[in-house]
Amino acid sequence: MKFDDYFVRDPALCGNETVIRGTRVTLRTVLANLAEGATVEEVLADFPTLTAQDVRAVIAFAAASADEDLPMPELPEVA
Repeated sequence: MKFDDYFVRDPALCGNETVIRGTRVTLRTVLANLAEGATVEEVLADFPTLTAQDVRAVIAFAAASADEDLPMPELPEVA
């Protein structure tokens, strides 16, 4: 997935926060809604400018970011 197809940062939009391309909905807003337990359908109802693919892109971005940022646990030594 090419995240540049879905997200943009523009100083003229939402204080330069990352937004879903073509909207004023921030990535942070969508993630916060999902974290609070909202379903994809509820997010789409609350933000009608979004598509289901936009929400999937947000989830994929969060998963990829977590994978890159989480420290790798040390492996135990095998005797």
